[in-house]
Amino acid sequence: MAKKDELVVGLDIGTTKICAIVGEVTDNGINIVGVGSSPSHGLRKGVVINIESTVESIKKAIEEAELTAGCEISSIYCGIAGGHIKGFNSHGIVAVKDKEIKAADIQRVIDAAKAVAIPLDREVIHIIPQEYIIDDQDGIKEPLGMSGVRLEAKVHIVTAAVSSAQNIIKCANRTGLNVVDIVLQQLASSEAVLSEDEKELGVAMVDIGGGTTDIAIFSEGSIVHTAVLSLGGNHLTNDIAVGLRTPTAEAERIKCISGCALTSMVDKDETIEVPTVGGREPRIVTRKVLAEILEPRVEEIFALVQREIIKSGYEELLASGIVITGGSTLLEGIPELAEYIFDLPVKRGLPQGIGGLTDVVNSPIYSTGVGLVLYGAKNQQSALFKIREENIYSKVKTVMTNWMKEIF
Repeated sequence: MAKKDELVVGLDIGTTKICAIVGEVTDNGINIVGVGSSPSHGLRKGVVINIESTVESIKKAIEEAELTAGCEISSIYCGIAGGHIKGFNSHGIVAVKDKEIKAADIQRVIDAAKAVAIPLDREVIHIIPQEYIIDDQDGIKEPLGMSGVRLEAKVHIVTAAVSSAQNIIKCANRTGLNVVDIVLQQLASSEAVLSEDEKELGVAMVDIGGGTTDIAIFSEGSIVHTAVLSLGGNHLTNDIAVGLRTPTAEAERIKCISGCALTSMVDKDETIEVPTVGGREPRIVTRKVLAEILEPRVEEIFALVQREIIKSGYEELLASGIVITGGSTLLEGIPELAEYIFDLPVKRGLPQGIGGLTDVVNSPIYSTGVGLVLYGAKNQQSALFKIREENIYSKVKTVMTNWMKEIF
């Protein structure tokens, strides 16, 4: 059995499912050793609306993951999504003391970049450096040890509603889990489905989940724009339930088995059986009718994504095109419709760069969960978001110690 330190656990708390992925950190990379999944019953549009139901769903997913991995899970990296997420770019400048850039200088310039007015009801969950500029020389990714007198940093800052973040932590804590870090879901998904070449050339990753559609745009290897739309697969299910007058559970089943996002791909003679509400006789409808219900809603989602990409100002820089992932992208015809709307190459993104149970997690459904494990393994030492273990005394003590070191 793996030692506790070598295991990294990602918990993807989604609107339709809660998924726990256990990864083992080895010399050759990450091996997925455990997977647990449970239907989610306490979230709406990515935000917790019922703590008890969410806690129950988390418990089931964690128990299943513990069973398959043969270990006990105590700490997790947790995903966060929802319409309350906001991302923006910022810029900081500092003077370098000894004409050689040290770790303290890098920390100071990032502190300068994050010194922006943020409302009291919001908190910073990520500060992601994009590039550093030393004496007007731009494009520097790793400035440590370089010579210069002026250091600038361009960063991407992601903020979330304090209450939403705290509710997610509360749900995890109630199940006896310690949250090491809260991670933006599209940042996690991009760890799993995007290659370094794609990030360098410029790519937009669109993660269509049950309650939200998450967007992350990369250019020159750095994240430059993030956004969350409160639209997702549940809206498609709802449209089917209303359009075909069938219960929601049946609408979800019909969507998964027979759904298609492009009417031109459906044979006009194909039919499906639709159970009706209130014990009436099932009806037979053509599959084309189902596609005609789904296509406008998928078009709307992609039109809003396109508007967000244009608003970011990076639409001309997406040389790698669009990568779509998330459970809703399993719907037939979605990549073809996306190519038609964006007029860019589109591919379905699957988790990559992992070993172990690859055949189990080889689906867009697990992109965020696998991404959380990869993010956790990469950032084990630098978790900024410690819960439980940091009280106000230790925070003040750490700040004072660092300050004294800089002076003397």
